Amino acid sequence: METILAPGIALAAAYLLGSIPFGLLLTRVFRAGDLRAIGSGNIGATNVLRTGRKGLAAATLLLDLAKGCAAVLLVRAYLPGTEALAALGAVLGHCFPLWLGFRGGKGVATMMGVALGLAWPIGLAFAAVWLGVLYAGRISSLAGMSAAVSAPLAAMAMGYSSYAAVLAAIAVLVLWLHRANIARLRAGTEPRIGGAKP
Repeated sequence: METILAPGIALAAAYLLGSIPFGLLLTRVFRAGDLRAIGSGNIGATNVLRTGRKGLAAATLLLDLAKGCAAVLLVRAYLPGTEALAALGAVLGHCFPLWLGFRGGKGVATMMGVALGLAWPIGLAFAAVWLGVLYAGRISSLAGMSAAVSAPLAAMAMGYSSYAAVLAAIAVLVLWLHRANIARLRAGTEPRIGGAKP
């Protein structure tokens, strides 16, 4: 029975951990405004940055990453073999939290966390692509999407092919959640970090 229930438990537990809205909690505690009424309305680090509180944005990024990594590692410890489901559950929880009407973030930081939890070389590849594209172009959405797409490719190249499918599924979700950003990138109107909004 435990074996039968393990996948569902792993998915549900990771979803609950992933759905903790750290960006919203931090901005409320430190009185930075209602995050859902600012910018894109998302609860992720990029939108927290729009409050002008760089420290809170950094903390949100790290905590969103940590919850993704923790979800995978905890499930690996107690329900080994279901880590891929935990990775998916954590990102789904972040992007579609039940307590916020299924309106969350876009999953980039949490995906980095699950990638690290699944296999640290994949996580490092994700981080390298994310930082490289961000440094080169100063466009947060482009960096996040590039890193997301790189994760399943890195899994295949580094010998972790068993994780490639779930990372590809998460990457598709991240791209779908960035569809408005993709439209602005095509139009040349996507804002750059530190630049004036068009």
